[in-house]
Amino acid sequence: MEPEEKKSNGALIGSIIIIIILVVGGIYIWQSKVKNALDEKKLQEESVVSEDANALDALEQDLDATDTNVDVDVNSIN
Repeated sequence: MEPEEKKSNGALIGSIIIIIILVVGGIYIWQSKVKNALDEKKLQEESVVSEDANALDALEQDLDATDTNVDVDVNSIN
């Protein structure tokens, strides 16, 4: 009878631990990038709303400054 060889599973366990660490790290980095993208989108939307409000205010000021003379008396034209 030959002596039984004792197999070590240390390499397999080490590989599994390394793979788990890489997966967890990848998920962490992915989530942080998603959060940054959402923050940038929110900031961009706030900027656009502010610019739109400024443009609307400028248009309203132009309309207020415009003299349309719609109150002209029709009888005075004839």
